[in-house]
Amino acid sequence: MPTFQRHPMTTSPKVQRRGRLLLVATVVALTAAACNNSITDSALSVAEPNIIDPTAVSSADGATALKVGALARFRNMTAGSESSWLFGGLLADEWVTSSTFIQNDEADERSISLNNSTVTGQFRTINQVRTAANQAIAGLRKYKPTSAAEIAEMYLARGFAEMQLAQDFCNGIPLSDATVNPVVYGSPLTNAAVFTVSLASYDSAIALVSGLTDATSILITRAAKVGRARAQLGLKDLSGAVAQVAGIPTTFSYDHTFATSSGDNILWSQPLSSRRYSVGDTTVKTSAGTFSTQPAIPFASAKDPRLPVANTPAGTKSQDGSVISMTTTLWAQSTTVPVINGIDARMIEAEAAAVNGDAATMLTILNTLRAAPPLLGTVQAAAMPALVDPGTQASRIDLVFREKAFWTFSRGQRLSDMRRLMRQYGRAEATVFSTGTHFRGVPYGHDVNLPVPQDETNNPNFKGCLDRLP
Repeated sequence: MPTFQRHPMTTSPKVQRRGRLLLVATVVALTAAACNNSITDSALSVAEPNIIDPTAVSSADGATALKVGALARFRNMTAGSESSWLFGGLLADEWVTSSTFIQNDEADERSISLNNSTVTGQFRTINQVRTAANQAIAGLRKYKPTSAAEIAEMYLARGFAEMQLAQDFCNGIPLSDATVNPVVYGSPLTNAAVFTVSLASYDSAIALVSGLTDATSILITRAAKVGRARAQLGLKDLSGAVAQVAGIPTTFSYDHTFATSSGDNILWSQPLSSRRYSVGDTTVKTSAGTFSTQPAIPFASAKDPRLPVANTPAGTKSQDGSVISMTTTLWAQSTTVPVINGIDARMIEAEAAAVNGDAATMLTILNTLRAAPPLLGTVQAAAMPALVDPGTQASRIDLVFREKAFWTFSRGQRLSDMRRLMRQYGRAEATVFSTGTHFRGVPYGHDVNLPVPQDETNNPNFKGCLDRLP
């Protein structure tokens, strides 16, 4: 039987779908077959290769294969495909569209159509994590009931997927159950309700491994606690979030890994290799001239050592043949990506200190990180100058969110934080998101989140987003 690695995926999954039923892809069936020769024939003789014969996973090896498939999908929804991590950065201020794809232009222009195929795929991909995790949980509980850490990791993946939905999409997210036939269709839920569902998934993960002292259980416990705290941020429960991350080491990291044999890091392949995303800035240079933009943070021109940005070789244009390509070497082809880490914990603590008027604690947290910067992607930044108290609560919050934006660049948190600046801190849309005229020549729209796609109207309970509020 082959050795299964928790984060380095040994297969590159292809997402497949049959009607509304989101099932584990062929790769999982084949992985299961590799583990158990007795099921090889049945796995390969399935008439429809995207559907798994239940008997093929009715064993401990089959349950393990379901887990591997769920982890592969989990990786896919973060940095393994053009996920809402990357695409959401267009709607936020991390990236500027530099491709020929209208789907990307819509996001950057803040006017996303309901049939945007990229958003549709991302919504499916995240929900497939939920479905695959639920299938794996059932299999592991039946055939490997003592494998607490494995089961807990499935709850972690499910909780993270639910949290990402609430962070990125509009109010009105259905959480359907596709593990049964017929599918049990969910009714639209507010972001707050989905964050609450996410908390329950994280709680299940924590309960399973609480008190266990092996390295894997400790890793899952920390990841679930920090993930839970991030969901609590969405609910404006800062004090609860701080309590969750107490004692989490800054050095902790729950990672997704990549290899040329199993799939590239999308944060490298789309922006740097394909030049379809250009690092966001206050100006965009194109063949037609230089255009002003209004991002909250000018990432490209900030010259922050945590995010090296350049037009290399000089004059190089992007995939669209017009935008002067501003790329970052933060990620390489197979760079490991932290999904949840100790920096996230420190940012939660710093935000709470800023809100509570404790400037000294806020600065201690921020400056400790700056004095000895943790490795980010490929970048080991040198020590940075200490920050000073900007003097007001509003400016302290701005400082924390700016520091967080560089520590978490392209890791799927910036859009949620910009929404929170509006929803929780009362910031005006024009001070958070880009406004005016986009460099493509059209007015910016007013989208501050991704829409639940038109495809979801196949769900009889869904009639569209409840609202598009932050």
